[in-house]
Amino acid sequence: MNKISKLLKGSSLLLRKPYLINLVLEDNEVNRNTVVQQYGFENGLPKIDITALTEKKEYTIEPYTFLEGGSLPTDYMLLKIMAEKISDCSFFEIGTWRGESAANVAQIAKEVFTLNLSVEEMRKKNWDEQYIKLHGFFSKEIKNIHHLEGDSLTYNFSALQKKFDVIFIDGDHHYASVKKDTESCFALRKNEKSIIIWHDYGASTETTRWEVLRGILDGLPKEEHKHLYSVSNSLCAVYYPYPVNSYFPEYPQTPKNNFSVKINFNK
Repeated sequence: MNKISKLLKGSSLLLRKPYLINLVLEDNEVNRNTVVQQYGFENGLPKIDITALTEKKEYTIEPYTFLEGGSLPTDYMLLKIMAEKISDCSFFEIGTWRGESAANVAQIAKEVFTLNLSVEEMRKKNWDEQYIKLHGFFSKEIKNIHHLEGDSLTYNFSALQKKFDVIFIDGDHHYASVKKDTESCFALRKNEKSIIIWHDYGASTETTRWEVLRGILDGLPKEEHKHLYSVSNSLCAVYYPYPVNSYFPEYPQTPKNNFSVKINFNK
C-alpha cells in the first residue's frame, strides 16, 4: 500500500471512529518526533548516576510490596536521597496510591503532603471499591503525613499557603496531565534549590516514555530545561538545579552499577 493510499484509508478510519485520534496522539513515536522537533533531546534527557547523588552505600526501603502500580525500590531510594539533601525537608507528592512513597519519605522528611482524588471523585469514575479502599493503606496513620483530597488539574494550590523542598509528580501520566501538574508544581517550589521528580518518565529503566517527557518540557519554562535529567537505574526524571555530571548511555546499557537486595518478610 503506497503512502497516499495509507493516508486516505487512515483519514477514512478517523472520520468513522474519531476516538482513534487519541491513540495516534499518544503514540510513543509521535510524541518522540514532537519532542525532537521542538526541543531536540533525540536521545531523551541526559542521565545522572543515582550513586553519584549520595555518599551513603545502603538504604532501606520499607514498606515495599512488589505489587502493581508501585514504584521500583530505586525510585523510592531516589526520593529518600533527595529528601536527605535538605534539612527539615517539606515534601509534596501528587498521587498517593497505597502510600508506599509517602511512608518511605516520611522516615526522613519533616512533613509529607500527598494529594489524591477524594473517595467521591474516584467513585464518579466508577473505580472498583477495593481499589479505592487501598489508597493510603500505608500512609494514613503516619503522623507527619498530611492527606489532601482533590484533582491536581483543578486543585487550588494557593489555598495551601505552602511551598516545598522536594516534589514528586506521580499522577495521571498522559501529556495534558503531566504538563498541568508540572506547571502547578514548579510554582510550588520553596526556592531555587527545590527539586522536582517525575515518576514514569521511563517506559523502563533504559527507555523513554516520550509522552511524559513532552508534558515535562512543555510544562517548564524553556530556560529551566538545562536542569532536567533522567536518573540511572530508575523510572524517574528530575529537575535538579545543582552541579552534576551527566551522560547519554548506550542501549542496551553495559551495567555501571549493581546492587545487593536482601528481602525480609514483614508480616
